[in-house]
Amino acid sequence: MYNNKKVVIVMPAYRASQTLERTYREIPFDIVDEVILVDDYSPDDTAEVAKRLNIHHVIRHDINKGYGGNQKTCYNKALDIGADIVVMVHPDYQYTPKLIRAMVSIIGEDLYPVVFGSRILGKGALKGGMPMYKYIANRFLTFSQNLLMGQKLSEYHTGYRAFSKQVLETVPFSKCDDDFIFDNEMIAQIFWKDYEIAEVTCPTKYFEEASSINFVRSSKYGLGVLRVSLLYMFARIGLFKWNLLS
Repeated sequence: MYNNKKVVIVMPAYRASQTLERTYREIPFDIVDEVILVDDYSPDDTAEVAKRLNIHHVIRHDINKGYGGNQKTCYNKALDIGADIVVMVHPDYQYTPKLIRAMVSIIGEDLYPVVFGSRILGKGALKGGMPMYKYIANRFLTFSQNLLMGQKLSEYHTGYRAFSKQVLETVPFSKCDDDFIFDNEMIAQIFWKDYEIAEVTCPTKYFEEASSINFVRSSKYGLGVLRVSLLYMFARIGLFKWNLLS
């Protein structure tokens, strides 16, 4: 609980059995009320590890629904149990849960309704081992997206995100894609509803057990990101009516 607001952590998980406990142990439970882990039909024992850790809510998909599909389950469950502030923490230990307190306080003090942990603010990305091609692609895509969407984020591609209940109840995230492009479609919805996004500097870690998409999928993701930004721009200037935003 923070400022009389219920804080819920959601963990979209896939093959996270080796990193889940390290991630979970860093969660600040003095302000976090409940944890939800959604296992997206992992071939390992992610769900069993979660149960051994006594995570409050463990959900296992009976088919692989994709990264976006996993998040939909996470957010719907968080709203079902009365969350006021929801923080998405990847259980692969790329992002430290030690920033949860800072992110929650920004929303809990009614400063911003959305907070992202940015790897690009400061030198966290390269210092943490982000591959150079991913860093360059991140910078190029973020620059292009800011121009097309009329915004000024340092990074659109972080998976460390916190939302107020109002945002999750207002944006139609169920319409977003079930794959990785979900994150950027949801950003478009957030901006369309005139919500502002705060950013905090976030160190990150790249190592063998941490999840990452390969070059081919990264390229597909990059093209999808540009498509989302272009459609948003056309919608913003009145040339296109995009069902995703309404």
